[in-house]
Amino acid sequence: MFKGLTKQEKAWVLYDVGNSAFTMLACSLIPIFFKELAIGTNPGQITGDKATAYYSIAISVVTIVVAIIGPVFGAIADHKDKKKIFFSTAVALGVIGCIANGFATSWVVFIVIFVLTKIAYSASLTFYDSMLNDVTTEERMDQVSSYGYAWGYIGSCLPFLLAMVAYILSGGLKPELMLFPPMVGRIIGFAVTGIWWMIVTLPLIKNYKQINYVETEHGEIGKVFAKIFGTFKRIFTTDKKVFLFLVAFFLYIDGVGTIIDNCINIGTDLGLPTVGQVVFLLATQVVAFAGSLVFAKLSKKYDTVTLILVCIVGYFAVCIYALFLHTLLDFAILAFGVGCFQGSIQSLSRSYYSKIIPAENSGEYFGIYDIFSKGASFLGSAVIAWVKLAGGSINIAVALLSIFFALGFLFLKLSDKQKKLG
Repeated sequence: MFKGLTKQEKAWVLYDVGNSAFTMLACSLIPIFFKELAIGTNPGQITGDKATAYYSIAISVVTIVVAIIGPVFGAIADHKDKKKIFFSTAVALGVIGCIANGFATSWVVFIVIFVLTKIAYSASLTFYDSMLNDVTTEERMDQVSSYGYAWGYIGSCLPFLLAMVAYILSGGLKPELMLFPPMVGRIIGFAVTGIWWMIVTLPLIKNYKQINYVETEHGEIGKVFAKIFGTFKRIFTTDKKVFLFLVAFFLYIDGVGTIIDNCINIGTDLGLPTVGQVVFLLATQVVAFAGSLVFAKLSKKYDTVTLILVCIVGYFAVCIYALFLHTLLDFAILAFGVGCFQGSIQSLSRSYYSKIIPAENSGEYFGIYDIFSKGASFLGSAVIAWVKLAGGSINIAVALLSIFFALGFLFLKLSDKQKKLG
């Protein structure tokens, strides 16, 4: 399954398999669960548009909280023997919250638990990403990071399919198919996801050893905020390589996030059948799995920046292709194009960033990285909203995202020309 990987590398890759199950549920069924609960328990008071607005606000809250706590917790976790403790705690809170979410009978309780779970999940990723420096060597980072995304995509399909079956059998698609109440379907969906998440995480919790760290001194924790400020200052004033990369990353990952978040909206606006869209989006997971493995092999022959630039060009082409998007077949081709580069551009960005930052401060730096990552799709979604409100088509809106990839390409080239600070 993970040919050529060490025990620690395999354990690290497995966490991508675990957390991706929650990601898949959050991108698909959780918004549906929330909307059904909000509207169903408040008939005539909460409309579909209001439910969507409340859900969007909740996601924004998660983004803001993670942006604030990410660098702080990351900096603390950089101290000796702290990273595993923080990671394990975040995972435990995330899993407990995920399972508890299924038992919520109030839409308010549901969204509060979801927000707390999403925060714990996001925090775990900050620690997890920063572990890459400890579990492998710089030469193998691209390969290992790519394996993580690859198996994460394919591994998320099993728990998602089980959750989807539970949703269907609870009357989610057609009332006549109902074998048990909707709440039972939600409980099963969340429980399967949470248990899967926990089980495949255990090897990493057991085998991880923190190699790179900073020594804990008396009063050191109290200096964390000053240290973070100093790191930000260093990035913005002297470490041009990291700064330009983060600008590039924000631009192109914003385009990636926007396309992922709006896939269903694109198909819906074109009047395409929902079932067909879901089938092709699931197929995209398989394509993303294969694409990530291909780029993992290519990373042995070509440098990371070159491969990221190839992915950016691929996404640029996808955006331009959207101008000709009209049928379900066109949508399938678009989804295939996205799948080819989706996992690779994320995994290679993660490994490249690991190479250009100080290994002993990886937790803090990945906290900053996540600020740019969690903001993904913010500007792109604004562009889509602006085009739609102005009366433009979804085709033009997606095509305009090519600007983000063009600028990201430029800033990444500039970053690559800079020297890494010692």
